[in-house]
This record gives sequence, structure tokens and C-alpha cells, in this order.
Amino acid sequence: MNFSVPDICDQFLPQLQILEPWFRPYGGRLKFSGEIVTIKCFEDNSLVKRNLATDGTGKVMVVDGGGSLHCALLGDMLGAMAAKNGWQGLVINGCVRDVEILKTIDIGVSALNSYPKKSEKLGIGELNVPIHFAGVDFEPGHYIYVDENGMVVARKKLSLQTKEA
Repeated sequence: MNFSVPDICDQFLPQLQILEPWFRPYGGRLKFSGEIVTIKCFEDNSLVKRNLATDGTGKVMVVDGGGSLHCALLGDMLGAMAAKNGWQGLVINGCVRDVEILKTIDIGVSALNSYPKKSEKLGIGELNVPIHFAGVDFEPGHYIYVDENGMVVARKKLSLQTKEA
């Protein structure tokens, strides 16, 4: 992945939404991008697990966990499942756990914080609905670009130009 979020901002700013800088990197991949798949859930990661078990090639799961800091919506086992099934990464408006293992998995993970308690498993949540957090509207089919500088969302896949050395 040869892109830089600052360069994307320089080239495409009018077409972008920029996430407020609330998130920390937890995965082994610090740079990732892809088509957005949305999940809205609160302290229940059943839908996250179910969808990470599917082919995620070229996709990023954006999870609105309501900003809850009382349980983790992703841990090492789901992170490994996501990587195995081709997901590029996850952006979680909530917490993760098993952070020492997540950073060894080739998957991008950005979340608010870590918390050791697992979530409920009640099967409650919504898939591919519009969600809003960090000052951004996320819609299924939009694209997200993430690196250590920040995160941006575009309505369509951007034609990125690589810089000459």
C-alpha cells in the first residue's frame, strides 16, 4: 500500500471526511484501506464475529460500538480470523483486547482503547447501515484510508498517484 493520508488530503480534500483523532493503532498493519462494511452494535460483538468469518478481500469493517469503554469488541482470535479471511482492517468506535497479540497479526486495527473484558454474545446489531462517529458519516460502499497520520473517508475509491523518488 503506497499511499499517505496527508498526501491524500493534499490531493482530494474537498472529497474527504477526516476522522477526529481519537483512535490508536493496535494491529500489525499500520497502513490500510478498503471498501467500508459497517456494523452498529453496543457491547455485543456477535455480528462482528459473524462477518469477519466471511471473505473481506479489499474491505475494512467500521464498527460503531457507541464509544463504549466497558468491553472489547475485538480480540486476538477475531483479529486472526479477519486476517485469514482477507480483511484489510477494522476501525472500532470502542475497545479491543489481547493487544500484545493483535500487534503481531497482519491486520489493521484502530480503536479507542483497550479493555480486558469480552463483550456479550446476544446476536444484537445492525449490518451495513449508515453510522456516524468521530465527526464522519460512514456508509457501506464508501472507502477509508488509514495510516499513522490519521483516517479519511471518501465516497468512492480514489485514484492515488504515487510520488516519484
